[in-house]
Amino acid sequence: MNAEDFSSPIFVRRATYIVQEIASLADAIDFLNDWPEDQRDRLHQTALRACYDACDGQKPVSAARHAFLDFAKRAAFLEDPISAMQVDRRLQDRAGLVFYTPVCGTAR
Repeated sequence: MNAEDFSSPIFVRRATYIVQEIASLADAIDFLNDWPEDQRDRLHQTALRACYDACDGQKPVSAARHAFLDFAKRAAFLEDPISAMQVDRRLQDRAGLVFYTPVCGTAR
């Protein structure tokens, strides 16, 4: 486990049928930076600042995870992990494989 990995992933809904796993500070920062500018508010700013502070070692990664989780709950795009796994399983059943697009530009 990398020092910047979350203790457990957070699943967020990017679109109707797209669920993204946020498993690290890099994932959270990428997601927050992609958030539409006209929808950014104080909670978004707080979550992004907490992630950057954790990257710099000024805050624990757990504080950044908690700030991102609060933002996800308030913005109503938090996805239940069980539901996310069920969608993943249905995709596997249909195609026999799952497509994964890495957020940070590296394959897992």
